[in-house]
Amino acid sequence: MPQIRVLIVDDEPLARENLQILLEEAQGIELVGQCANGLEAIEAIPRLKPDLLFLDVKMPRISGFDVLQQLDPGEWPFVVFVTAYDQYALKAFEMNALDYLLKPFDDDRFALTLERAKEQIKQRQIQAYTARLVKLLEQEEDVHGTAAARAQEASAMKRLVIKSTGRIYFVDVDEIEWIQSAGSYVQLHTATQKHLMRISMKALEAKLDPNQFLRIHRSTLVNIAYIRELQPYFRGDYLVILKD
Repeated sequence: MPQIRVLIVDDEPLARENLQILLEEAQGIELVGQCANGLEAIEAIPRLKPDLLFLDVKMPRISGFDVLQQLDPGEWPFVVFVTAYDQYALKAFEMNALDYLLKPFDDDRFALTLERAKEQIKQRQIQAYTARLVKLLEQEEDVHGTAAARAQEASAMKRLVIKSTGRIYFVDVDEIEWIQSAGSYVQLHTATQKHLMRISMKALEAKLDPNQFLRIHRSTLVNIAYIRELQPYFRGDYLVILKD
C-alpha cells in the first residue's frame, strides 16, 4: 500500500511542531503539509488530497468544524480532531471523526490513534482498488466501443519484441496472461510458454493498455481477460484466480 498522506492544521506553532515530530518518527507516513489556520486548510485539502487530517477545533475566525463544512463531503479525508477542549467531542464524532485527541496527549495515545487511522485508511484503499478491478472486469466486453478506448487501444502495443540468443521473435499482447517482475527483466506468461524480456515493469506497464492489464502487486501485472474470480483472503486482501 502507498504511504499515508497527512496534513496538519493547527494555529499553534508548538502544536504543529509536536505533531510533525511524532509523524516523522512513524512508519508509512508522508507529511504533505501544515496549515496555520482554517483558510489555509480549505485551500490545501483539495490540492494536497491528504488521506488523514490532524485538525485543531478552535482556531481564529474559522474552526475545524467550519473547515470541513466548506468542503465537498467527497473531499473529506479521515479526520482526527486535536483540541484542548473536551466539550467538542460529541460534535466531532457526529462529523464522523476517526478520533479525538485531547491536548496534552502522550506518545502512547498518539500511537494508538495513528494505528487506528492506518487500518481504516488501508481498508478504504483496498475497497477503492477492488472496486476499480471489478469495474474493469464488468466493462471488459464493451469498453473498446468508446472513442476514448479506441484511441487508447490504438496507442497501446499489440506485440512485444523478444530478443533472444540468435533470434528475434514476437509475442502477441492478447496471449499474455500475466507478467512478473524479475529484476531488470520481466517474465511474460502465456498459456504454453514463458518469455524473458529486458525491460522494467514500470516501462512495460506504460506501453500496455490499462484497460487490459492491471497491476495487482508491485511485481505483478495481470491480463483482466484471464481473470476467473476474486477470492477474499485476509485483512481485506484478495486472491486473483486466473482461468488456468
